[in-house]
Amino acid sequence: MAPRILLARHGQTEWSLLGRHTGRTDIQLLDEGRRGAKLLGERLHRAPWNGLADAEIRTSPLSRARETCELAGFGDRAQEWDTLMEWDYGAYEGMTPAEIHAVRPGWVVWRDGVPEGETRAEVSARADEVVEWARSADRDVLVFAHGHILRSIGARWLGEDVSFGARIYLSPTSLSVLGWAYGAPAIQRWNDTGHLD
Repeated sequence: MAPRILLARHGQTEWSLLGRHTGRTDIQLLDEGRRGAKLLGERLHRAPWNGLADAEIRTSPLSRARETCELAGFGDRAQEWDTLMEWDYGAYEGMTPAEIHAVRPGWVVWRDGVPEGETRAEVSARADEVVEWARSADRDVLVFAHGHILRSIGARWLGEDVSFGARIYLSPTSLSVLGWAYGAPAIQRWNDTGHLD
């Protein structure tokens, strides 16, 4: 079996609810985020996933991703990995798009990057590292991380520029699966939040 990568975005936080760019600030999950993480875990422990017994699991060390992983029931199997941390938004950390547009009209992170933070090339290199790791063995992998880095991983899995991440939105506590179709990298499932319904 060719390896797949399952992407789990962390649960809802106050800043994600408000649309604030949350890079390296260690924001805690809201109760809603904790509930969603448990529901995601219940889903991943039922068919067809059955607890992903053979999968390798990694999580961002930031508490919102790590707690999502733990509440989903994978904390004891997960390894923390700095490569899965969210985009470093530098001077735009904690700001909403509207606040950024007030000083930089028309700004889009995927095109324009951020001052004093990570460049698009740096984020792309981290995404490539995750993709290379995921494809390195004959087993599935599950990662718990953040919206923009997971969208970047999705873009790079498909061989697209990291800016393609602008077109593949992810909701909090969503599940996505990157795999293969006709021998080529493909999206098998994206932004699935059915477990929250």
